[in-house]
Amino acid sequence: MTYDQFAESIGGGQPPEGLSPYLLSLWHERSGDWDRAHSIVQDIETAEASLVHAYLHRREGDESNAGYWYRRAGRQYPSGVSLDEEWRSLVATWVD
Repeated sequence: MTYDQFAESIGGGQPPEGLSPYLLSLWHERSGDWDRAHSIVQDIETAEASLVHAYLHRREGDESNAGYWYRRAGRQYPSGVSLDEEWRSLVATWVD
């Protein structure tokens, strides 16, 4: 799946089949279901899940919690990067 195909699937009612949990979480967040997005990654203990988790808390406006998850992911807080830019970058990490 390409980035454009993924982005175009947003709002289509159902996510495309075969998405990684990271993409599935980002799909649900962008489709307006933050709680579902959060529930997908909150119990996965990988750096990738921590990064998506961090983004979700940043989107929520909980900067201190986001900072914790960025540190768990081994990343710096993305100061100066818009939420939309970060979302695009994260999606691009896991699509072809």
